[in-house]
Amino acid sequence: MPRVADFVHGSDGLGNISLPPPKAKKSDKSASEFLVDKVTEYPGEVSILALGPLTNLALAIKRDSSFASKVKNIVVLGGAFFAMGNVNPSAEANIYGDPEAADVVFTSGANVVVVGINITTQVKLADADLLELRQSEGKYAQLLSEMCKFYRDYHVKSDGVYGIFLHDPVSFVAVVRPDLFTYKKGVVRVETQGICVGHTLMDQGLKKWNTSNPWTGYSPVSVAWTVNVDEILNYIKKVLMKP
Repeated sequence: MPRVADFVHGSDGLGNISLPPPKAKKSDKSASEFLVDKVTEYPGEVSILALGPLTNLALAIKRDSSFASKVKNIVVLGGAFFAMGNVNPSAEANIYGDPEAADVVFTSGANVVVVGINITTQVKLADADLLELRQSEGKYAQLLSEMCKFYRDYHVKSDGVYGIFLHDPVSFVAVVRPDLFTYKKGVVRVETQGICVGHTLMDQGLKKWNTSNPWTGYSPVSVAWTVNVDEILNYIKKVLMKP
């Protein structure tokens, strides 16, 4: 049974603001088929921003053995590198949602960038920022500030934070402004059993191992290590408040 975080995002996933149903028609293709088709049509040009469990990406990698070499890059919101998780002390929600899929993606050889919640929880919109969005003439700012009321109240109860963590927007910025982060490279594996299911652990290359281990032989990924908080906040607010 999928884990539905309605206590974080509301029953509609948008803060219970009751938007009308979308007019777009659902694709007849599965998500993995769509991904394979697009990277095949545009090899080396497609960047994927993954903001949830990595099930469909793992299925695409298994569907097409050349997928990892054809995709330009995959930016993943997930993991909690040397920090506490947000579903339990060990794991972050997106990786916890399908740890086997995450391990497939991280060891696929694709150009993967991982933005963990150790980074995204450093970037917050405080109550004053949310009010600034609400009072602006931004095309989307007022709607988003309305959506965020439910999310903000969750943060107060869960974390004692009077505002919201910008997990998804920060990951988007990693696609368009990667210069606002520093990164470390290393092989990342995901625990799929026991009490630490969903835990992400990177071999930082600090030691030469005497024997092979489950990290041996896989291509490294880039893990966001530091973040320019002020620049990212300014960038996000500027985009949202654009008329």
